[in-house]
Amino acid sequence: MNALNVPRAFITGCATTALTADETAFLKEAAPWGLILFRRNVETPAQVAALVAAFREAVGRADAPVLIDQEGGRVQRLGPPHWPAYPPADLFARRAEAGDVDGAAEAAWLGARLMAADLAALGITVDCVPCADLRLPEGHGIIGDRAYGATPEQVAHLARAATEGLMSGGVLPVLKHIPGHGRARADSHESLPIVETSRAELEATDFAPFRLLADLPLGMTAHVVYAAIDPDRPATTSPKVIAEIIRGHIGFDGALMSDDLSMGALAGSLASRTEASFAAGCDLALHCNGRLDEMSEVASRTPILQGEAARRCAAALARLVAPEEIVLGEARARFSAMIATS
Repeated sequence: MNALNVPRAFITGCATTALTADETAFLKEAAPWGLILFRRNVETPAQVAALVAAFREAVGRADAPVLIDQEGGRVQRLGPPHWPAYPPADLFARRAEAGDVDGAAEAAWLGARLMAADLAALGITVDCVPCADLRLPEGHGIIGDRAYGATPEQVAHLARAATEGLMSGGVLPVLKHIPGHGRARADSHESLPIVETSRAELEATDFAPFRLLADLPLGMTAHVVYAAIDPDRPATTSPKVIAEIIRGHIGFDGALMSDDLSMGALAGSLASRTEASFAAGCDLALHCNGRLDEMSEVASRTPILQGEAARRCAAALARLVAPEEIVLGEARARFSAMIATS
């Protein structure tokens, strides 16, 4: 930890349900900006809250962000028996496509507000939602029912409702996967997707919902090559995609994190991946698998959070607000009735 307790510009995972002595020492020394939790880190509410507190104690920052992927459906790290099972975004999408756009948005808002209540009770302050990728017929199933629909307008409308639900519950959203993963034919967890679609078509479709949501505080890149823009590098490591598309055409000025640098879409060592993501314009590097040797490699190539990256991260955290009052029992009953009729 440096003398001024300034974090390094990365987000890390951990191996299991409690920090090991080696992990605690690493966190104290490396001072990551945030921690991300996965199902392997979750057992009970008391255990998760203790893990969150131990992380913040180790890094010496009471407001250090703790992130999770709690979308609903296939992607939720908290689940029964201690937390509710939430539906995927597709449930809201189908309701909107059936004509009940207002009801779909209301349900998306309420579901996100309830998830925020679950997270805030544990000290988790960031949820990697919304997934603003389009549901397209040629796309790989890795997106599938995680999408809020097939049109930019519907996706942006329902994603906006979900983000407002989260933020009213004291949790920050992460806009993903910028500038769009829906058209990718491969799962970037396993291999590198290459999208051959023209720039004009991408701007009219895949990129459009992100442009409508560009004011959100945090974003996550896509490990996808857009051949019409940069045929050699995925968005995460492409200065051209980040400058011209994410910061330029889309107009996103929030704090931009990479997707997980340990994913199969990226080539090279963790050190080279980390360096390339920062050189491209990412503000934060994300590493998720909890392997201490890899965490250390990422940390060794991560700068202190400073300059524009520090400004964007501070601006994001400044948008955290105290949760608005909600009667949870009544809200959960209302949400259950909503999704039962969808």
